[in-house]
Amino acid sequence: MAVSVPAKGSTLRDAFGNVLSVFILILIGVLAFSIRLFSVIKYESVIHEFDPYFNYRVTQYLSKKGIYEFWNWFDDRTWYPLGRVIGGTVYPGLTLTAGTLWRVFNALNIPLSVETVCVFTAPIFSAFASWATYLLTKEVKGAGAGLTAAALLAMVPSYISRSVAGSYDNEAVAIFALIFTFYLYIKTLNTGSLFYATLNAIAYFYMVCSWGGYTFIINLIPMHALLCIVTGRYSPRLYIAYAPLVVLGTLLAALVPVVGFNAVMTSEHFASFLVFIIIHVVALVYYIKGILSQKMFRVAVTLVVSIGLAVCCAVIAVLVALVASSPTKGWSGRSLSLLDPTYASKYIPIIASVSEHQPPTWPSYFMDINVLAFLVPAGIIACFSPLSDASSFVVLYIVTAVYFSGVMVRLMLVLAPAACILSGIALSQAFEVFTRSIKFQKPGEALDTQEVGVTVSDGVVAQHDVVKPEKSEDTIKERPSKKNRKKEKEPVEKPSLKSQIRKRLLVLPFATSIIALFLLILLGAFYVVHCVWAAAEAYSAPSIVLTSHSRDGLHVFDDFREAYAWLSHNTEVDDKVASWWDYGYQTTAMANRTVIVDNNTWNNTHIATVGTAMSSPEKAAWEIFNSLDVKYVLVVFGGLVGYPSDDINKFLWMVRIGGGVFPHIKEPDYLRDGQYRIDSQATPTMLNSLMYKLSYYRFVETDGKGFDRVRQTEIGKKYFKLSHFEEAFTTHHWMVRIYKLKAPKNRIRGKTKKSKTKSSSTTSSKRKETKKRNPWQ
Repeated sequence: MAVSVPAKGSTLRDAFGNVLSVFILILIGVLAFSIRLFSVIKYESVIHEFDPYFNYRVTQYLSKKGIYEFWNWFDDRTWYPLGRVIGGTVYPGLTLTAGTLWRVFNALNIPLSVETVCVFTAPIFSAFASWATYLLTKEVKGAGAGLTAAALLAMVPSYISRSVAGSYDNEAVAIFALIFTFYLYIKTLNTGSLFYATLNAIAYFYMVCSWGGYTFIINLIPMHALLCIVTGRYSPRLYIAYAPLVVLGTLLAALVPVVGFNAVMTSEHFASFLVFIIIHVVALVYYIKGILSQKMFRVAVTLVVSIGLAVCCAVIAVLVALVASSPTKGWSGRSLSLLDPTYASKYIPIIASVSEHQPPTWPSYFMDINVLAFLVPAGIIACFSPLSDASSFVVLYIVTAVYFSGVMVRLMLVLAPAACILSGIALSQAFEVFTRSIKFQKPGEALDTQEVGVTVSDGVVAQHDVVKPEKSEDTIKERPSKKNRKKEKEPVEKPSLKSQIRKRLLVLPFATSIIALFLLILLGAFYVVHCVWAAAEAYSAPSIVLTSHSRDGLHVFDDFREAYAWLSHNTEVDDKVASWWDYGYQTTAMANRTVIVDNNTWNNTHIATVGTAMSSPEKAAWEIFNSLDVKYVLVVFGGLVGYPSDDINKFLWMVRIGGGVFPHIKEPDYLRDGQYRIDSQATPTMLNSLMYKLSYYRFVETDGKGFDRVRQTEIGKKYFKLSHFEEAFTTHHWMVRIYKLKAPKNRIRGKTKKSKTKSSSTTSSKRKETKKRNPWQ
């Protein structure tokens, strides 16, 4: 007869495992932080890219003025002459987080500058995101998969690209908020705890404060709840996980000024409300089923379903009425671009002009997630054995993330956590199978009954260190009755213990397991090498300081800061600077000068006005800029050093955006047989445009030929003079050129022309005699 005996040392082994897991998580956090410091080690502690400079400027204002001044801040240095209400148009999560960190460090007598805190905010939260990934994956498939997924996320290049030191953008904290919100949702779904449901709503609120991508959460979770209902997996735990999130989350989201009533008025949120009604109808049906008889239940279900359908139809009718008046049916431009990838290119060129809004290429998947792209399918298969509510959520997450990342390359960032989670599950289960196979077939190794979960009933009890729930039926047996004891005493031929183990467990040949384990380790090593290379070379260089390697060694191009420093020291404080919107944030933050447009891109007409001026002839452009009180015009030119992201390469987008508002600007006028050219075959409209002249003015003096290294051709119009603009400053490598508008000439009334006919000559001479002299001559 089998007797259950507590396993000796199981508590000690569990404690050791927990301590080891904590130690590994600390190492993963250190790895996630340190791998993002290449930009500081190789270059310097500086803010990267364009948008982070605006976030840095806002954080500076918050740290100096305080929270109340921040909410009411009207910035008159941007979007002149309109200005911008900062407190009501930004997602404040990143700014408030960095400001809080700065105050905490100073309270602890750690004197860090605001810039230093901003530079290191992203690496700090990358460690938090890795730990959140561990918690989420642990809820799905256990601690082993969680540790593997956390290690993968700490190094994945897609996330590194947005979280290196100096990348002070919203995604720096938003990815942590995204993963942590998903973890709390799954935790609530597994436990049915209202405490975790409340924390889930608070985490969602932090996500809303941090990034506009919060709409992904408020659509993915309703999709999963609806999937569970349709597949018959409804439970009270699902109701507790979903209903408080919609109610509390929506109320909290409405408190964020940039969101406000959009939390209940835009189409991105309507799916959550519709599923909210459906889940209440289902919950009511289950409740009625528990208190009524079978016959009465059928009648009640018919009544409840009829009323529920009527309510749903009424709600849908109200929603349709609310959004019918909107030309976009209540959807934002970026959301419509995700649902219809051709929408932006057709109707909103300002969205399509952003490089990160373009669809990715196949090599970019290998660059950003590397070998994870091949492990994800294995992870999906593992989630179906067995399928649970948590694993179905992860599968739904990866499916939607793959679609959205295929539409917009920026959303590769959302795909990265899902790919790491599924790859961690696949690697963890593969390692478990291979190591178990090796251990089972190792010569001279005693059989470990803990691995097989079977009980020996010959008077000696097998020691079980860990009893898994799914194997409890094998280890815990009911006490046999007196009638059945005789049957147990009868000799029954039972299969051997080893054959039982082979049937229960997947055991591979010893050599196959060794080779497969070696290949997995090799695959992991390749992933680590690629991630370190991506962090050190591909994503660590700040865009404001450029470098290039040649036979002469390393060359540093610091033209951007050189130009902004010139503006700061050589222009008046109230001077207005016009440039393409890409450089607006940097000009305001680094030069402290008023700009016409910036990277917020909230006013398409204003941007189209600047695009029209750049596309127009010199005189017409001068008139446009003069009407906006512009004193200086800044252009970025890379033809001398080979910098491809210059304004000449962006010029067609200026034409398209300008032509979308001002019809006299037509793109075919700038193309020769459908090709964009700047050589001798370029169209006269192109050669006479302001952008062409400001970029190539005196360019022929550099080499005598005017050879453009980016376009790999000689320019078409080499010698020309500027009549309405004058060159104010050109940086050392000609990457940034600043021009000043010439003052308008005094208007002098022209003399009356003499008539050639004899009849008019006499009259004109009389008028000339009687004409008064100009007193100012």
